[in-house]
Amino acid sequence: MQRRTAAMTATVAGLVLTGSLAIGVAPSYASTAHASSAKATRSAPKTDGAKALCRRVPKLERRVNKAVTRLDAGAGTPGSIARLQDRVNNATSEGHTAVAKLLGDRLTYRKSLLPNLKQRQTDLKSVADWCLTTRNSTNSGSGTGSSTSSSAS
Repeated sequence: MQRRTAAMTATVAGLVLTGSLAIGVAPSYASTAHASSAKATRSAPKTDGAKALCRRVPKLERRVNKAVTRLDAGAGTPGSIARLQDRVNNATSEGHTAVAKLLGDRLTYRKSLLPNLKQRQTDLKSVADWCLTTRNSTNSGSGTGSSTSSSAS
């Protein structure tokens, strides 16, 4: 009896939905194209995000430096390239080829991280320098710094 009631309810609901679509009544989640396009348009960003990036540079530098230090560390440091190389060598010498392949693939990826992180270090250094010069030039141009008062007289 319960199965028959559930089947009947589903059938009636399907017919109601089909009927409402057939006569042109759209469900509440359907909207017209012109109404949604007006809401979808956003204004372009007003800045390039330099101020927020300059605030985040020290944290990013610490994170990248920590990763480079860990990767370059010796075999005693978890996460280092040397430690993973030792694990690959151990797996190979013990005849665990599947494990050696998995660790070898990890080692290849980890080695590829190092040049990218070192490039990121140099990029962050140049961004930090730019942030310092921009902040100093912005402050001196506003007339609040001591250097502008001596040059204005």
